[in-house]
Amino acid sequence: MNRKTLIAPSVLSADFSRLGEEVEDIIEAGADWVHLDVMDGHFVPNITFGPQVIKSIRGRTAAVFDCHLMIAPADAYLAAFADAGCDFITVHAEAGPHLDRSLQTIRNLGRKAGVSLNPSTPETVIEYVLDRLDLVLLMTVNPGFGGQAFIPSVIEKTRRVKALIGDRPIHIEIDGGVTPETAPLVAAAGADVLVAGSAIFKGGSKAVYAANIAAIRRAADDARHQKAA
Repeated sequence: MNRKTLIAPSVLSADFSRLGEEVEDIIEAGADWVHLDVMDGHFVPNITFGPQVIKSIRGRTAAVFDCHLMIAPADAYLAAFADAGCDFITVHAEAGPHLDRSLQTIRNLGRKAGVSLNPSTPETVIEYVLDRLDLVLLMTVNPGFGGQAFIPSVIEKTRRVKALIGDRPIHIEIDGGVTPETAPLVAAAGADVLVAGSAIFKGGSKAVYAANIAAIRRAADDARHQKAA
């Protein structure tokens, strides 16, 4: 797919005391999606928020809610996140034994289905579920905490996922350590959705958010255009 680079700020780095306002601010600052990192303290070593918090901010914007479930098991909660207003629901391939069933459930709930792979998980695990996918999320850090350093080996993994996808209309999303310096590396490899937390929310004002979003998008778009040339 030849799409513009989509920027999905992770509200994990937002000011939680004014979460609704932060969601409005990032969209007004130029973000495309709102990325929602859901963590359970079991699958990953952190706890964030659940469907009720997502539902409480859903009315703040019509933008895509991109929900990344770092929970295990996930299947029992898929309906709750769909009801909360998530547009994309992404589960980890490592979080349960029946990935195909989980993706079917998400699609049957009327939502777009995604799968996430940890840095050490090979891309071959998605080979037999490609036709159930709308998105592949590649972790470029180990999930659980924001602010980690980008893992370079995932760049080549991104290229391999792009080759697996072929002409299917599936987004490739990158999550972890995304900055104006790392964005071009994954964009040139085939990624079209970039999640960034601290790189966007540092500064604490809408004007700074806009500058940070623009810098990441510009760096990624330049790399994609050079690759296509």
